[in-house]
Amino acid sequence: MLRLRPYKACDAETIVSWIKDETAFRKWSADRFERYPVTAADLNAHYDAFAYADYFYEMTAFDETGVVGHLIMRFTDEEKKVLRFGFVIVDDARRGMGVGKQMLQLAKQYAFTLLRVEKITLGVFENNLPAYYCYKSVGFRETGETEDYDITGEKWHCIEMELQKNDICVIK
Repeated sequence: MLRLRPYKACDAETIVSWIKDETAFRKWSADRFERYPVTAADLNAHYDAFAYADYFYEMTAFDETGVVGHLIMRFTDEEKKVLRFGFVIVDDARRGMGVGKQMLQLAKQYAFTLLRVEKITLGVFENNLPAYYCYKSVGFRETGETEDYDITGEKWHCIEMELQKNDICVIK
């Protein structure tokens, strides 16, 4: 059974091991890290910058086999009604098995029931179709907004997606 818990620094080594090449790295992190490959120390240093922030949550998905997924959640407004998912990644050996979908379902439940947000947003590059379809499968819809990134000299198109609380049924 998949569960979600707060990230631990010891998770970093496993998480960065899933990133096999720079394209996968950029799809995962966009331009948030300066260099590839990212190390466990880099990931922990990035998260340490938010250690005392009350708007940033690093989460780890795990099951009986260990760590299988990861994402962050961060508030984007002062009222704490809008939450953004990012750094969504699943163990590359477990992709296509529903782990990402299960992790996102747990994260949605956490966001809507515990954090009491009204909306969840995320961005996905158009060249990352597996992620795009995974997000759609759990209810995210395109907003019509887009952003372009310069990734290693190429223009990557990022699609904004969102999920409103009143779009889904949440157990209270």
